[in-house]
Amino acid sequence: MFYRHVVELLNRRGVTLEEIAEIAFDLQQPYNDKLSRKQCLESVEQVLRKREVQNALITGVALDELAEKKKLPQPLQKMMEVDEPLYGIDEILALSITNVYGTIGLTSFGYLDKTKQGILGKLNNHNGGIHVFLDDLVAGIAAAASARIAHEHPDMERYRADLDLHKKGPVE
Repeated sequence: MFYRHVVELLNRRGVTLEEIAEIAFDLQQPYNDKLSRKQCLESVEQVLRKREVQNALITGVALDELAEKKKLPQPLQKMMEVDEPLYGIDEILALSITNVYGTIGLTSFGYLDKTKQGILGKLNNHNGGIHVFLDDLVAGIAAAASARIAHEHPDMERYRADLDLHKKGPVE
């Protein structure tokens, strides 16, 4: 298992698990008033324990680092340097993460890709580095962690009320 390796990769690239957990918290807190940041951190950790997530992260970070060292072939090198808007492979790799806990992760990822909240904004501003893949991968991890929480804590009160109405039959 590469769990420790991917945590070290994230840290080396300036991303902490707590920063990813904060994004997951912001996504889920409006739907779960008992949610804690600790639960979000645990969810991020569980997402990072999945092999497909580890593989995506290792691949994306390697490409970002190779681009920083100018070791990619042209025209890929130039596309990475300018973060070519039509490239899109960075989003595709991140989408492999978003669905590990269901399709709700996809909508959260789209929202995060547009809003660039938290650490995502810092990564997207480059700050001397190339984070073409990393910003999307971090958004994918946060979206999957949020989806995991949503599946563990559905709005059961509303669901139970709907079930009770259906059991009683039509109101006369």
